[in-house]
Amino acid sequence: MSLLDPFLVAMAAPPQSAAAALQQLLIPLTLVVAIFYFVMVLPMRKREQKVRAFLDALKEGDKVITSGGMYGSIAKLGKDSIHLQVANNVRIEVSRAAIVGYQGQQPVVTDSNSPS
Repeated sequence: MSLLDPFLVAMAAPPQSAAAALQQLLIPLTLVVAIFYFVMVLPMRKREQKVRAFLDALKEGDKVITSGGMYGSIAKLGKDSIHLQVANNVRIEVSRAAIVGYQGQQPVVTDSNSPS
């Protein structure tokens, strides 16, 4: 036994109970989940609701633009697709999800880095 043994024992960390160890893990984990929810999930839900409302409000005659850059007016609405008239006697069928906005307006689906 050396002279430093009593000091080393006194300086050692006291044994933690299982509840204290769980609390040390649970509080930071809860904070990370809360931050993730408010920074990532909540804005995505709001954006999805905005896009869904836009797509539900489309009607025949609206002048729209697709995600591929096609301009046209809506000739016929289907459940999952839309018929666009892009020129006289030229109609194309596109997915409803391919419509990103009205002609002359900002797209509904915006990049998170671009100003809104």
